[in-house]
Amino acid sequence: MQTVIKLPPTDQNPSTDDLDGWIKTEGNPQMKTWALHTSAAGDMVSGIWECTVGSYHATYTAYEYVVLIAGRIVITPDGGTPVTVKAGDSFVVEPTFKGTWKIEEDVRKYFDFRIK
Repeated sequence: MQTVIKLPPTDQNPSTDDLDGWIKTEGNPQMKTWALHTSAAGDMVSGIWECTVGSYHATYTAYEYVVLIAGRIVITPDGGTPVTVKAGDSFVVEPTFKGTWKIEEDVRKYFDFRIK
């Protein structure tokens, strides 16, 4: 079994479907998702996600680690305090998150998420 895997470039066709549990709430943001690798155990996915300006209400069911490569987002948990992230920031989202992602500048992020 290969224990070090170089991820492929994002020149393949991405998914353009909205993520499960994400509902547009402002504007008409458009997503692209490249799932570049799934772990041998099938419990982790790594990839790249892009989205244009607009807002979503998101409901998470998995833990996610993110490095924001480009753009700016204000993430507000339902009933919570807004968190602003910009290019160069890294952050995590817990699987219990429900709230708004307001994409203020087109974004590109690297992600790892754990499938329950």
